[in-house]
Amino acid sequence: MSDNNEIILEVKNLNISFGKPKERTYVVQDLSFDLYKGETLGIVGESGCGKSTSVLALMGLLDKTAEITGTFSLCGTNYDLSKIKYAQWRKIRGSQLAMVFQDSLASLNPLKRIGEQVAEAIYVKKSMSKKDARKEAKVLLDLVEIPNVDLRFRQYPHECSGGMRQRVMIAMALANKPNVLICDEPTTALDVTVQAQILHTIKRLQNELEMSVILVTHDLGVIGNMANRTQVMYGGKIIESAPTIEIIQNAQHHYTNALIKAMPDMVDAKDELYTIPGSPPQLDHIFEKCPFGPRCEAHSEECDLRMPPLKNISDNPNKPRMVHKLACVHPVKQLAKVNNG
Repeated sequence: MSDNNEIILEVKNLNISFGKPKERTYVVQDLSFDLYKGETLGIVGESGCGKSTSVLALMGLLDKTAEITGTFSLCGTNYDLSKIKYAQWRKIRGSQLAMVFQDSLASLNPLKRIGEQVAEAIYVKKSMSKKDARKEAKVLLDLVEIPNVDLRFRQYPHECSGGMRQRVMIAMALANKPNVLICDEPTTALDVTVQAQILHTIKRLQNELEMSVILVTHDLGVIGNMANRTQVMYGGKIIESAPTIEIIQNAQHHYTNALIKAMPDMVDAKDELYTIPGSPPQLDHIFEKCPFGPRCEAHSEECDLRMPPLKNISDNPNKPRMVHKLACVHPVKQLAKVNNG
């Protein structure tokens, strides 16, 4: 990762809810984060925590039933998510912010050939002829390491493997050289070997094109290999954020620690995998106390007094992205000291 401290994407106070006024579901609650130039930011958490919904909102891809508030700054331009117009979204998507979706088969048009879909992503934005767009599309397919480009160019999505379709999705996302690439579970339903190839391709292209990447996943193994910095989400909120190595080796939130404990250990295999007790929280209200409290082994009355703010627990003024942030009343390390006397 570059040592550049330039912030390319800044999200502030993002709130997303669905439903009728008295029956709303508060999927994302007061979410704020930064993305630095050239870095890979991992967003991790179990299903339903708001990861994908957050990035879909940044792409303007949530339907009209969603109520969205908050702002974001992209490449120095500020946008209000509650007021942004369709024309502005068209300008942003593709050229500044692009996305690789998790279900490549559902995301590609089954009635159009692969090459035509990649070419369309180019000439719609660049106003070039279809012939030139097709030539550029072949260059992109070659860039993402698709073999026998001329053959694949004429095939339909169902004629390609899952890994091949995901490479096509990456090619389409890179068609207009975006500043930020969002990858939403890019290795879902792929076998381990193909997963590694796809992740290697994303990392290589990030370096070649000098992009910033947001990687959304529930897989801490993927995060450990790809992300420079990781933020952990639970109940629609960020509860911990730190450099990835710090998250894995020195997690301070009990939820983060439980996620790490639940990872399979290939060296010291056990009969049973660790599971987090209880169930994810209901999102039918704004949290006024820690949402993980009912499932937390360190839960106390103090946890129920207020929602702990996300605050710095380390200091690094020269590299602000390296700061460890935590929203917890009883951090893991602090509790360990108390228990050890």
